[in-house]
Amino acid sequence: MPDSSDGPTVLRILLGTHLRRIREAKGISARQAAASIRASDSKISRIELGRNAIREIDVLDLLTLYGVAPAEREELLTLAEQANRPAWWHRYNDILPEWFQAYVGMEEAARAIRGYDPYFIPGLLQTKEYAAAVLGLGDFPVEQTERHVLLRRERQRRYREGKLRLWMIVDEAPLRRPVTGIGVHLDQLRYLRDQSGTPSLTLQVLPYGLGGHATPTGFTILRFAEPDLPDVVYVENLASALYLDKPTEVERYLLAMERLSIMAHDPQRTTEILDEIIKELEAARDE
Repeated sequence: MPDSSDGPTVLRILLGTHLRRIREAKGISARQAAASIRASDSKISRIELGRNAIREIDVLDLLTLYGVAPAEREELLTLAEQANRPAWWHRYNDILPEWFQAYVGMEEAARAIRGYDPYFIPGLLQTKEYAAAVLGLGDFPVEQTERHVLLRRERQRRYREGKLRLWMIVDEAPLRRPVTGIGVHLDQLRYLRDQSGTPSLTLQVLPYGLGGHATPTGFTILRFAEPDLPDVVYVENLASALYLDKPTEVERYLLAMERLSIMAHDPQRTTEILDEIIKELEAARDE
């Protein structure tokens, strides 16, 4: 049984994975499974992908249909109960779009996150003031912006505690381009410099103006400690997001990350690069 501290999102994915494997091993179709809980085939698909919460009574009906032994049945019912418990981010549901709630849950359970950001400092590495400036670009009401900043700080908690390993590649352009006042930007760069080389962070800079890579937008790859969970790729746009977990899809992003890491400066140079940019921006400010 997984630890309930993994969070409800990852527990739903684990539960769905177990249910799918049992169903397929028994030779039962998704349509037959759906009929047993008075639902559609698409609902079974969402349950097995961990996209939907699942009622314990539905889990019980599926396990009865599948002929699961009592000991395993009890384990899966316990898992279903844990997966339906509210998580800490539920108090932000009024400002979180549904498509992003799933990501927050996965992020909370991830052991390591790799990603590329061509436009901003990655959210998990943003200072409070820089995050407020970035979120302010989204035309949120002031009170919502403040709550989004609090949410982002809470999401950073596991990284600050050393429980989440980050490997991030950032374009040089957002390092040189202030989102708001130069003071806020310099504080953000100093924070990155202080974090670079710590055990929880590998940070690489993709040289300014470098072309020749086929990665049109930023992406995030989440890896989990639970061996039953595959890597998940998250790609966000203005109004929704893609969650990719098919091996062929994930492999393309892993390859893109590897290519970007080769093109980017060695992580041992990151502190030096940040110091150079800080000095240039300080000199420009003082002119």
